[in-house]
Amino acid sequence: MTAPAAAWPEGLLLSYYGDDFTGSTDVMEAFTAAGVPTMLFLRPPTPQDLARFPGLRCVGLAGTSRGRSPEWMAAELPAAFTSLASLGAPLLQYKICSTFDSSPSTGSIGCAIAMGAPLMAGNWSPMVVGAPRLNRFQLFGNLFAAVNGVGHRLDRHPTMSRHPVTPMAEADLRLHLAEQTTRRIELIDMLQLRAGLAAERVQQLAGDDVPALLIDVLDDETLAEAGRLIWEQRGKGLFSASSSGLQYALAAHWRKQGLVPMLAGLPRAKPVEQIAVVSGSCSPVTATQIATAARQGFAAERLDLPRLLAEPDTEIERAVAAALTALARGQSPLIYSAAGPDDPAVTGFDAIAAEAGLSREQAARRVGQGLAQVMRRLLDRSALKRIVVAGGDSSGEVASALDIAALSVVAGLAPGAPLCRVWSDRRERDGLEIVLKGGQMGSPGFFADARAGAVVTSPPP
Repeated sequence: MTAPAAAWPEGLLLSYYGDDFTGSTDVMEAFTAAGVPTMLFLRPPTPQDLARFPGLRCVGLAGTSRGRSPEWMAAELPAAFTSLASLGAPLLQYKICSTFDSSPSTGSIGCAIAMGAPLMAGNWSPMVVGAPRLNRFQLFGNLFAAVNGVGHRLDRHPTMSRHPVTPMAEADLRLHLAEQTTRRIELIDMLQLRAGLAAERVQQLAGDDVPALLIDVLDDETLAEAGRLIWEQRGKGLFSASSSGLQYALAAHWRKQGLVPMLAGLPRAKPVEQIAVVSGSCSPVTATQIATAARQGFAAERLDLPRLLAEPDTEIERAVAAALTALARGQSPLIYSAAGPDDPAVTGFDAIAAEAGLSREQAARRVGQGLAQVMRRLLDRSALKRIVVAGGDSSGEVASALDIAALSVVAGLAPGAPLCRVWSDRRERDGLEIVLKGGQMGSPGFFADARAGAVVTSPPP
């Protein structure tokens, strides 16, 4: 049962900027599955764009700030935030990764808060990072993530503690964020949430300096309480740097209020005979998925990174030719740049970049652009209807190269990695199905599942 529309404000409820493309689709999945119509745009949405998709309650703008410098963010984010704020939603979100990927020099969350908070009228800036459905938990300000059923404090996490760009050396998010901003950082912990003291705590801590208030999320109870707190204390508008935990929290509260359906979920995808995958992820999760896919009959082809950096077109054409050959044999091609954090392509990447006369950042971008060109040329020369991209930065490069105007969720696959429909002014791209998978998302057989349309059982959002 859904309550009358008058129970919600008219128009948009939330607008968001995604710090990477995989996270942007994660948000869209969370709200779509909860019955909140959502669309993700690859350019700042206009009133005309919204009119094309009537009934939207949330709109997003996919970005690439997670891998960018504060200087880039200062040049690019204000216009994006202002555009989204002008749409009039009471909540403006800077969508961050649920593993808080950031540092003072790369993907600074503090930098984003400084630019976004002044655009909203609120005197506090809530932050929800924990997302139990994604196995992310915040407890007394510390962030934990589970891998294969085993929980890890984030500074001891097998991937995030060794992340090649933003390694997590501190699990207390207050301390981690304090390295990126001089803004006051406070905490509403799980005990205050459960005792019903959170609203009073907000009133005590809010101020003209608009502090960032981290909110613990450990389980369904604290998740719903976090959503209630933010929605009921939104005032004239709030800016929130949060993971998709914010969407799950709001949906949990709205569900209790009868504003969204009690039974959430997404349709199951139909199977297709072949897909193409490109991966720029260095995650051990993706490495396992690549190895599993190879055993399941995918044609796995490694990019030669030194050659890609020195002679990009030659290496791109070689990979495309290998992929087309695989398609002709009835296989699904999988082109990848690395297989896990211990791959020599990762551990030796600085030397590979230096040999090509490039900085690490320049070389990483060229790898992403190479994967994007592989996929673009492969689509131009084949009849593929479904593709998968693994890795946040890679997803941004690939999606940006495919003439995509917007994305919508059409089916579930794994938590945080839905199947999306491409909306494009280019006829041959319009209707393409795409999955943008974060490095740590999905089961070992995810790529075969994406081809078969299998859904991994998980708790409802």
